[in-house]
Amino acid sequence: MKKILAGLFMTGAIAFASAQTISFDKTTFDYGNVKAGSDGHRFFTVKNTGDKPLIISEVKPSCGCTTPEWSKDPILPGKSAQIKVGYNTGIKGAFNKLIEVYSNDPANNRSVLYIKGNVEDLQGVNQEAKLSVAPVATATAVAAQPAAQAKRAAKKAAVQKVEAAK
Repeated sequence: MKKILAGLFMTGAIAFASAQTISFDKTTFDYGNVKAGSDGHRFFTVKNTGDKPLIISEVKPSCGCTTPEWSKDPILPGKSAQIKVGYNTGIKGAFNKLIEVYSNDPANNRSVLYIKGNVEDLQGVNQEAKLSVAPVATATAVAAQPAAQAKRAAKKAAVQKVEAAK
């Protein structure tokens, strides 16, 4: 009985040792400061360091602002592939997102990648865009506001002057 268990253990150890193994060039990509509306696509390199084909079955982002793309083709032993990750740079402010990578690696079937950075709001760009799409009536009303405020202030001063004279 001991020989049978030892044989099964050795067979399992050999099968486990000769498997597909996933590795990444990096697990975090720091965008740094990027301009609003700029290209948000970055790449992670995946390598199969095992001796059997590696299959990435799913790449799942943590939210809809992140879009992954990857090849469904097996990654042969010693070969590499890329996972393309896109972040929506229309969303201003700091971000820190995770992407789950599922594969047939028996020791690590779920790997986690991270992207982080900050999308800068460019002064003037957003205001110009708002003004260019604003209706003419709105622009006229905005321009008329200082004149109306000045009239009200003059009227108030005149009323105060009359009351002070009484």
